[in-house]
Amino acid sequence: MQNRITRVRSLPHQKKVLVFGSGGQDGSLLCNSLIKKNNSVIGVRRSSTKFAKNHYVLGIQNDLETKECNLMDFQNLRQLIATENPNEIYNLAAQSSVGKSFTNPRETIESIANGTLNILEACRQIKYEGKLFFAGSSEIFGNTEIAAGINHQQSPISPYAIAKQTSFNLVKVYRELHNLKCQTGILFNHESPLRDKNFITMKIIAGAIECYKNRNHKVKLGNLNIHRDWGWAEEYVEAIQLMTMGNNNTDQIICSGRLTSLIEFISMTFEKLDLNYQDHIIISSENIRKSDIFKSFGDPKPFYDQFQWKAKLTISEIIDNLIEEQLK
Repeated sequence: MQNRITRVRSLPHQKKVLVFGSGGQDGSLLCNSLIKKNNSVIGVRRSSTKFAKNHYVLGIQNDLETKECNLMDFQNLRQLIATENPNEIYNLAAQSSVGKSFTNPRETIESIANGTLNILEACRQIKYEGKLFFAGSSEIFGNTEIAAGINHQQSPISPYAIAKQTSFNLVKVYRELHNLKCQTGILFNHESPLRDKNFITMKIIAGAIECYKNRNHKVKLGNLNIHRDWGWAEEYVEAIQLMTMGNNNTDQIICSGRLTSLIEFISMTFEKLDLNYQDHIIISSENIRKSDIFKSFGDPKPFYDQFQWKAKLTISEIIDNLIEEQLK
């Protein structure tokens, strides 16, 4: 994750790309990938901080231009897109925590649904002809007893999921009615060392390492009876670029198709540190949500058939990578 990027600056840039939410896990990894491919990257953030911490971790803080823009400021947003006129726009900006969406639903809905609408409407008004990618979420499906495809029944059960469902529908409307080259990639869970520490995977990794250092340490968790489709974020940002560069403006599922229980994730993590998770895990009622998705996994075959892409890292390899980076 900390490899320094070397760019051949004498070569002309392949294309100009605008990345909203460039400071988050996916945004930073996407910027990293685009820069490696010699693209001119403009990272957009709502914060006045010039560089994101993740940009420093990846060593790209001097390799992209940064702009400040709040997606709720429509006129500023419209002017930014019109002035830069990029070849591609990626919207990865939003409040990304399902848990936080219950305590702050208004911010969640506004950052996701209104943010999507403002980008789409700005592009419609200026007659933008480039490509638009919007990050969707598997949360829109709710529980999935069979692998979810793009037409799977949607049953959102959180403000976050409802906002993502609204965004998904808005993109479809603007594509069909206004002929914008826009699409949604519905991403299932994907991890990296850049993942925010309040996500369950990082809480488990950090907790297990603390138990490794202090055998008396306990980790408080909530509902362990859940199953997820986990992938590696660096692979997923390659998938969304394939989508955006493709000829068909269609929505897609991006997933591994592999279902892993949280108990299995925990057990493997602790075993890799020569620990028994049962000695260290405490179930805390304060960490249990009133509504939680029991099972969530997708069907990777349509995406592979169209783009010849599939998730490569296994869940064991993902855990190895997360532990290694956390120990550093």
